[in-house]
Amino acid sequence: MTEEEKNLEATENESVDNQTAEETAENAKEVVFEAVDEAALTPHDEFDWDAGNNLAPPYSKDEFVRLEDLYGNTFTTINDHEIINAQVASVTKSDVVLNIGFKSDGLIARTEFRDMPELKAGDTVEVYVESKEDANGQLILSRRKAKLVRAWENIVDAYQTEKVLKGNVVSKTKGGLIVNVQGLETFLPGSQIDVRPITDYDAYVGKTMEFKVVKINEAIKNAVVSHKALIESDLEEQRQQIISQLEKGQVLEGVIKNITDFGAFIDLGGVDGLLYITDISWGRVNHPNEVLENGQSINVVVLDFDDNKKRISLGLKQLQPHPWDVLEEDIKEGSTVKGKIVNIEDYGAFIEIKPGVEGLVHISEVSWSNQPINSREYFKLGQEYDAKVVTIDREERKMSLSVKQLTTDPWSNIAETFPVESRHTGKVRNVTPYGVFVELQDGIGGMVHISDLSWTKRYAHPSEYTRPGEDIEVVVLEIDAENRKLTLGHKQIEEDPWDTFESIFPIGAKHEGTVVKKDDKGAVVQLPYGVEAYCFNRHLKKVDGNAISLDETIEFIVTEFSRDDKRIIVSHSEIQRRAEGGAVDDNRGNKKKSGGKKRSEYVSGGNNDKSTLGDLDVLAELKRKMQEGDKDEK
Repeated sequence: MTEEEKNLEATENESVDNQTAEETAENAKEVVFEAVDEAALTPHDEFDWDAGNNLAPPYSKDEFVRLEDLYGNTFTTINDHEIINAQVASVTKSDVVLNIGFKSDGLIARTEFRDMPELKAGDTVEVYVESKEDANGQLILSRRKAKLVRAWENIVDAYQTEKVLKGNVVSKTKGGLIVNVQGLETFLPGSQIDVRPITDYDAYVGKTMEFKVVKINEAIKNAVVSHKALIESDLEEQRQQIISQLEKGQVLEGVIKNITDFGAFIDLGGVDGLLYITDISWGRVNHPNEVLENGQSINVVVLDFDDNKKRISLGLKQLQPHPWDVLEEDIKEGSTVKGKIVNIEDYGAFIEIKPGVEGLVHISEVSWSNQPINSREYFKLGQEYDAKVVTIDREERKMSLSVKQLTTDPWSNIAETFPVESRHTGKVRNVTPYGVFVELQDGIGGMVHISDLSWTKRYAHPSEYTRPGEDIEVVVLEIDAENRKLTLGHKQIEEDPWDTFESIFPIGAKHEGTVVKKDDKGAVVQLPYGVEAYCFNRHLKKVDGNAISLDETIEFIVTEFSRDDKRIIVSHSEIQRRAEGGAVDDNRGNKKKSGGKKRSEYVSGGNNDKSTLGDLDVLAELKRKMQEGDKDEK
């Protein structure tokens, strides 16, 4: 058949098909019109809904359900901020195209897949939906956020189940290290790096280690990890094993791990024990570092242990016998020993003869003197002393010692060494309101009463005349060997000047005096030769009616002189009376009128002038000249 014949036949067939289609359409129109006309004539309520066109469904019921499910699975429900699986559609040099079954594909930078260099089309990866549609209508995905979310979920799970995670130490920070755990940065405190203190954090940077999550913060997605917790868990197993094999009295070898003020911690190979300071040595130890040092290997004995509290008490001194049990037999009462001061108390001091053997030197056994001794001032820690054993009890492990018994009792021949009226120079040891305690030699001393300090001055307190530590000349007035007491005097160094004063300051004698002190009743007046007199207020008035002021020098007249009481009463107003022709107001005749004044009513302290004894030399010379004049007259 030629080409023209073929074309002609095709044209005829097409015309037939068109005619057939037109006939079919016309028939359909007639059917529709007939149905419309019929519907228009039939009410809706009488419509037969069950009437069909006698056509059977093309699928069975089960097949229909299967196809319906198959069709439903083609729809994907996607929400923002969730992690879903995506299929790699294609990989370019800069991006990865991902199909998540959504109306559009997602695009993620190739840099987020650095950990998957072999990534190819068809692979399945987890991605995080940031937004199904941004301002430009694009789907926004992120693999980095998906990894962080999964990492945080793993960390939370590890925290709840105590699972061990691996991480890489990336950098050092304040107080610890930063650890990358599955792409999430966590904090490793310096105290949680190891069971021992760590100072060089840089040595751990770059290391991959195992960690245990010890703390999480859901609000800020932050976690704290610990490597120490893993070590401690391993040590706990070793500790349980070691403790289960411990027995009291067992000797173990350990290494000193740490030294404190109260003892030392010993590493026994996975478990620590405490060596208390009192169990280090039988002798006194002020601080464990005096005999121990860190890293030292020592043998210790197990004293006690507690399974529940995991505590082990160790001892070092118990490996040696008690010093009292091996103390030499020649150390007995009356023997002399030597040691150093190891403890000082108010009641005495302890001398250590050998480690673990001590004796007490009571304060009463320090000196033969009766003066009180302050043991804390007398003894010094570490000083060495020779002492005599007074008592010893080996069963009670007690010993009393004496220092003074190594010397001769100076009171045994006190009358020959310090006879009455002998003169000596001593040192002031103590000053009290009623006198001065003077030490003449070690163990020998006495008291100078305040009234025996000066012939002419009356002191309110001995401190006005002398101070502790100063030297003073004294005369032995009385000896009481039985009670170990000496009565001393200072003014007795010179003769009593009041025999001379009686001729210098007779009643009616006129002298210049200076008011050195005032009180409510009168004033103390210093006369020549350092003699002090007293003037009552009514005799202090001057001619103009004003009272004599302090430190003013003016004339006074003696109105009373008592040698026995060492008392001189003067008056200034009496001078005016004498000038007017009146008689001298002799106070001796007015004692009853004045009520018999006692010495304490007008005696005052005076000043700190110590020229009394020097002035007595002048008085003695004056007395001597007067006596020579009497001889010449005879």
